[in-house]
Amino acid sequence: MGFEFGAVLAFVVVSIGFAFVALTIGRLLRPHFPEATKATIYECGEKPIGRAWMNFNPRFYLIALVFVIFEVDIALTFPVVAVFKEWVARSPTAGFIALGELLLFTLILVVGLIWVWAHRDLEWVKRLQTGVASEPRPTGKRAA
Repeated sequence: MGFEFGAVLAFVVVSIGFAFVALTIGRLLRPHFPEATKATIYECGEKPIGRAWMNFNPRFYLIALVFVIFEVDIALTFPVVAVFKEWVARSPTAGFIALGELLLFTLILVVGLIWVWAHRDLEWVKRLQTGVASEPRPTGKRAA
């Protein structure tokens, strides 16, 4: 019973060992020439202007994350849709359970999309909020 996944375990062990050996051999054989230009911000020879650390707009991350999530949805949904007809032919109950799970999975993603949309995180240019400004906070000093 324990040897059912022996081939998979052997494959994982050999692949991890191969990666470790390849990285170790590369580290031992490659030349090591530290230079001041390699430690600069841009290794391509471009003269740096200012500091490398700057604010990066997080909306890029959110748009990319939503894109990746829906790409994974397509990648996971397509195989189920491809064999769904066979599942229903074999057992209608199993087919409808698979359909329910697929719809639940898609519903969770749609709810997430609605949440992101409701918080206006998909807008590229944010609008300024209009309304009454809050009152200034007290400074702790009393008028004399």
